[in-house]
Amino acid sequence: MDLRQLRYFVAVAEELHFGRAARRLAISQPPLSYNIQQLENSLGARLLERSNKAVSLTAAGETLYGEAKKILSQVRDAEYLTTQAARGMIGRLRIGFSASSLFRGLPEAIEKFQERAPEADIVLHELNSAEQLEALQRRDIDLGLVHGEHVPRGLKAATLMKEPFLCCLPSSHRLTGKRSIRLKDLIGESIVLFSRPSSPHYYDKIIAMFVNAGFSPRIRHEVRHFLTMVSLAEKKMSIAIVPRSMAHVTLKHVTFRAIADAEETTETRCIWREDDNSMLLGEFVSSVQEFARRIESGAD
Repeated sequence: MDLRQLRYFVAVAEELHFGRAARRLAISQPPLSYNIQQLENSLGARLLERSNKAVSLTAAGETLYGEAKKILSQVRDAEYLTTQAARGMIGRLRIGFSASSLFRGLPEAIEKFQERAPEADIVLHELNSAEQLEALQRRDIDLGLVHGEHVPRGLKAATLMKEPFLCCLPSSHRLTGKRSIRLKDLIGESIVLFSRPSSPHYYDKIIAMFVNAGFSPRIRHEVRHFLTMVSLAEKKMSIAIVPRSMAHVTLKHVTFRAIADAEETTETRCIWREDDNSMLLGEFVSSVQEFARRIESGAD
């Protein structure tokens, strides 16, 4: 009994007709009949009842049909997994991310990546940008999604997108009547910002924006996540300066407005170790770059 004979038998068992089974297999009928006969001889069992009008399975044939389907399925799985392994598409990919990445194409990139590499395991670790750099250097994660951090020696980076900043306001705020605002409109307003230890690059960039506008912001709250910033704005506790992608947050009582005199942008990058050349990593970077481009261009 060999795999070819099993394939021939399954075709006959499903078609219950030698002519149709031969056409399905793209062979002539004599070699099909011969191989079925050889299979029966090797097993010492009659698998098919044949007559001029019909073909049917014997009890032994019914049993073999079920087992043959399992065997052929396992063979296909083995072939597929071997090919995937040869391409480097099997394994685990540990990804560092912050909550804002959920609005920058991360879920869509993971979905697309899993279509290309269904046997790969994606493991997410929520960390701020500084924590991701440390985790990469400790080899606790394989890839990070950070905004504007200095990339230490031994790490590589690819820019995903550059976004302007928006002002996130409570929907009842006096400034929502304007199509865009200027930074001086925020003099005296309570501002929520990342704490500097958790994100020094982002903190310094926002402070510099206000200083360039001629005043220091009134920092009332310091947090660790963009979603917390937006939530505090919704609760009328502060105003936030956030990347444009955060306008996708579906909270009812916040409004986003462009900042006319804010020239600074925030940059999102993929980072990974220079010595990591895995196919999985390369495929994922391609996936997340694809969806970041769509979001930046407004396609999504």
